[in-house]
Amino acid sequence: MSLLVEVTDLRKTFRIPGSWPWSPVREVAALGGVDFTLAEGEIVALVGQSGSGKTTLSRIILGLEPATSGRVRVLDRDWDRMSESERRPLRARVQYIPQDAMAALDPQQTVMEHVVETLTVLGGRTRPAAAAEGAKMLSRLGLSHRHHALPRELSGGEQRRVTLARVLALDPRIIVADEPTSGLDPQRRETVLKDLIGNLPAGAGCILVTHDLDAAEAWCHRAVVMLRGEVIENFKLRDVRPTHPYTLSLLDPWQDLPGAS
Repeated sequence: MSLLVEVTDLRKTFRIPGSWPWSPVREVAALGGVDFTLAEGEIVALVGQSGSGKTTLSRIILGLEPATSGRVRVLDRDWDRMSESERRPLRARVQYIPQDAMAALDPQQTVMEHVVETLTVLGGRTRPAAAAEGAKMLSRLGLSHRHHALPRELSGGEQRRVTLARVLALDPRIIVADEPTSGLDPQRRETVLKDLIGNLPAGAGCILVTHDLDAAEAWCHRAVVMLRGEVIENFKLRDVRPTHPYTLSLLDPWQDLPGAS
């Protein structure tokens, strides 16, 4: 099974200016030597609370943030050493599902217009072909009756499924889903994850960025747990139980952890 993403000893330091012109510049280490892989057909949960480094790692994998040092290979290419013009032809193959679906949608575009625009601009389809493919994808996601609805007319779950439709219609090889169920009730969270995982293209890999290990256990093959910019556990779900106290606290915040008084 070949690797779609291979990250080696990745480090990222942000330089934070002080409040005043004469204040010293602070350096904040967001990632400290992270190793990460995503294989064909694999669904990996990237788990951690806010500030753990998972968003920074995701943005570097997507090519939206430069690394300070380390190596990032995506689709068997040195992704971190490519210019954006070199990455652009591959953008349809490396896709992102945002946390805030409403902010990602154009308030003046209908559901169908969102999908058609994505397929014509990124996918290179003609408008008739984009409309036909878009209709099939919307039907698979239960939105066949919502083609002409505007984002404000959709429920939170429907807005999420529109963002899924735009991405899945491109037949990507890699998907980074950033907390795609944030703010939804448990039933809608389950539906959105089922729609995402159940409609992944054959052989595609998915990185599910989340702080919810219960969702990870239900839908993912492996969990990579981050804390303070480092990977503290990397284990196969259902086969291996986590051992780090931080990971255990994500599974059950109220349990008595080892060594707790």
